[in-house]
Amino acid sequence: MTSYIRILSFILCLFSVGVAVAQPITPKLIQANYEATRNGLPFAKVYEQLIITGNTYKVESITKGIGVYALFGERKLTSVGSVTSLGLKPDHFELQQGDNPKKALLADFDWSKNSLQMMVKGVTKQEALTEGTQDLASYAYQFMFLPAPLKEAMIVTLTTGKKLNQYQYKIHAETDVIESNGVSYKALHLQQQLEPNKTESKDLWLATEHYYVPVRILMVEDSGAKIEQTLTELHVE
Repeated sequence: MTSYIRILSFILCLFSVGVAVAQPITPKLIQANYEATRNGLPFAKVYEQLIITGNTYKVESITKGIGVYALFGERKLTSVGSVTSLGLKPDHFELQQGDNPKKALLADFDWSKNSLQMMVKGVTKQEALTEGTQDLASYAYQFMFLPAPLKEAMIVTLTTGKKLNQYQYKIHAETDVIESNGVSYKALHLQQQLEPNKTESKDLWLATEHYYVPVRILMVEDSGAKIEQTLTELHVE
């Protein structure tokens, strides 16, 4: 069960970079569907939706397991907050795994006190909150707010609801082309720079002509297993 939750929770993270105020072209609705595989074999479908209303946003991400993985129930991520000059600013994050409330993870962002409060199995944990911190649901939609062109490297700060992590990424100068479900996406490759004695890696490919929505996410576990999430359908308004 722990391995399953890790697999479904592998998607990463965010950044602390200044940006200009969101432009009128900022979409009001993004719906993105993904297929997730483990070593090339399908194990889940992911359905995500971002809604921006005025200066507020809501992100929902639902993962439905395939085959034996369906026995663990749906995983639902929810993030709500405001849209500011720095992009998405989360106020509250929730992770629900199946119908078991004991598996719920909660995170509250107190920006006035620069404090992040996470609740795991009824136990509260606090961490210092830094500008640009995102959560598992909001991170994917923050990239559209970053100034273009992106720098050669960036630091991503992300809460999973259980921990607060930082990731360092190298941004490849050349654009890749990702073919998915009959559509070609020009994509910017963000490659995680590993710490010493670390072998687990997580890379992202962002669709440069579609608001930098992740079109591919690849995680290589310590065991060598490859977990891949690929965009299959995208709708923007």
